[in-house]
Amino acid sequence: MKAVTIKELKEELTDITPEELRGLCLRLARFKKENKELLTYLLFESSDEVLYIESVKREVDRQFIVINRKSNYLIKKSFRKILRTIRKYARYSQKKETEVELLVHFCTKLKEFNPSIHKNSGLQSFYNKQIEAVRKKVTLLHEDLQFDYGGELNELTIG
Repeated sequence: MKAVTIKELKEELTDITPEELRGLCLRLARFKKENKELLTYLLFESSDEVLYIESVKREVDRQFIVINRKSNYLIKKSFRKILRTIRKYARYSQKKETEVELLVHFCTKLKEFNPSIHKNSGLQSFYNKQIEAVRKKVTLLHEDLQFDYGGELNELTIG
């Protein structure tokens, strides 16, 4: 079965009743965890972005606590998993400020990580790539936010 275009879906959705739409949304939520998470964000968390960011940061902090520190390979694998989680939650929000805020928090946690990532060239390279990715995203923000996040990024690169 081939999926139809967004335009066709939009046209079809205009012809259904609110009750049918509710049923479709609930059915979608049953099929995939990400659909349910997105609906949860849209219905309950999108009204307070600051609280949403804090809850995602707490989730990231929990994931950092349970990282297996036995080898650099496992550490890097865990970092990538956490980064995937951050990107997923940032995608729900669709706000560049939220994405940058979460990525800056991630980089801060990387810098504070014990054992130090600066002792391993692979982990250091991973960290540097994340800093550069955040720098690129910051350039897309408003000037005031660019200034604020620029200072935070300088702290992350200097220290």
